[in-house]
Amino acid sequence: MIAEEGSSLNVVNDNKIIIPLHKPGLKEKSFFLLSGIIVSIPITFFVNIFSNHLCFLLPVFYSELCAVGIFAPFIEEFSKAYPLFYRHGETEKSIFILGFLVGLGFGLTEFFFYVFGGTSVYIRLPGLFFHAASTSITAYGIATNRAVPFYLLATALHLSYN
Repeated sequence: MIAEEGSSLNVVNDNKIIIPLHKPGLKEKSFFLLSGIIVSIPITFFVNIFSNHLCFLLPVFYSELCAVGIFAPFIEEFSKAYPLFYRHGETEKSIFILGFLVGLGFGLTEFFFYVFGGTSVYIRLPGLFFHAASTSITAYGIATNRAVPFYLLATALHLSYN
């Protein structure tokens, strides 16, 4: 159960814990923006190392298509949602905003990697906002206790975007 905003944690008669709602402040929002950079990006790199080895028997073109087109969306969407799973007592709006910030942090990092690697800013700019939006979709699923369908929706959109 969820309590009203500002109330303390209470145990009621049925041994149910009431978690108070709260509105995330600037520090918490900054934490989630940074989580997209310092948590989600390393997880993505680490898991991508293993996923690239799953496609190694294929010719180079198909190996890249497999790694970037199939595995990357699943890995990236999970990595971006990972910092959100421990949140309790958040309203749908607040967890949606925190999801947006995690995705924005991830998107900013990816944007700079590609732009400093020689890709045009104009080509990478939509991806920056796409990551924020797709993580918001998954965050909404987490907030409404329907994480898997919304994660799969975000992943399907990511597959089509790639």
